[in-house]
Amino acid sequence: MKNDAERIVPVILSGGSGTRLWPLSTVERPKQFLALTDPVQSMFQLTLARCADPNLFAAPIIVANARHGVIIGEQLDACAIAPRAIILEPAPRNTAPAIALAAFEAGDDALLLVMPSDHRIADTAAFVAAVTSAAPAARQGALVTFGIEPTHAETGYGYIARGDAVADHPGVFAVDRFVEKPDADRAQAMLDSGDYLWNAGIFLFSARRYLDALAHHEPDIERCARSAVDRAERTGAIVTPDATTFETSPSQSIDYGVMERSDNVVTVPLSCGWSDVGSWDAIADLAGVDSAGNYVHAEGLRVSLAGVSDMIVVATGDEVMIVPRGQSQLVRGLAEASREKTK
Repeated sequence: MKNDAERIVPVILSGGSGTRLWPLSTVERPKQFLALTDPVQSMFQLTLARCADPNLFAAPIIVANARHGVIIGEQLDACAIAPRAIILEPAPRNTAPAIALAAFEAGDDALLLVMPSDHRIADTAAFVAAVTSAAPAARQGALVTFGIEPTHAETGYGYIARGDAVADHPGVFAVDRFVEKPDADRAQAMLDSGDYLWNAGIFLFSARRYLDALAHHEPDIERCARSAVDRAERTGAIVTPDATTFETSPSQSIDYGVMERSDNVVTVPLSCGWSDVGSWDAIADLAGVDSAGNYVHAEGLRVSLAGVSDMIVVATGDEVMIVPRGQSQLVRGLAEASREKTK
């Protein structure tokens, strides 16, 4: 078994507002804590399992919304996983500050694998193989982003333009540029070219390399995160950064704050059955639908459909949500309206 210095530290980001998969997903229990892509385990637990090999990975660091501390503890216990730290953010400040908290907690020499907690990866072996192939470049100072081999002309994702192969690092490529979410025609052109990957928001780099880049491009974020960790309260594995300090941090994503502005950014293409599970349409595609194209998820209620097609129906508790397939972006508005009514 590798020693702690050689093993990769998983950093699992577990925020979320619980609106895109409402009414099943809520602010109190967002989608990563639900068993949506597996009969038993939540997506959070599946993310933990993905990096559980002690020969490759150290104990995880989890960065989460403070309100979800109890749920995280329950789901960790169910998996018999002892984390290195559970960092409970006093306020949401996007991914760049969240990762900075984890980097300071891990220490300069740690190699960090940063993952959202709410993605589906069907082929764990392919994922681990990609991480393993990326590790030497990351240890030499590269900021690695994993790009998903696209399967269709998707307009809902950002893209990575893959450049030349990196010498001495098989499977690693330079990043020419990052591309914002395209329209349909441009998405098709990028797919046809074979030179573009979906930006999955999964990264590998050393804590020091990330913090150096952050200090260069977003010094206020680096300063606030450093101070918040220095002044954090600690109870066992629970780390609560200083709220007064952290709340003054700018809110910024790692993509805009670091990756798109840094040198030595590389990508590793990945084909692993990935989905960001970002909508009920995505869930319907993963689960399959009936012959009329309907997808129904009901808990505690009997739902019957007749004479309709291509509908998404979700019923739980005292909420029933119905939208046409292909229009699940409307769910966010329904969730926000429901939340206002219950205030």
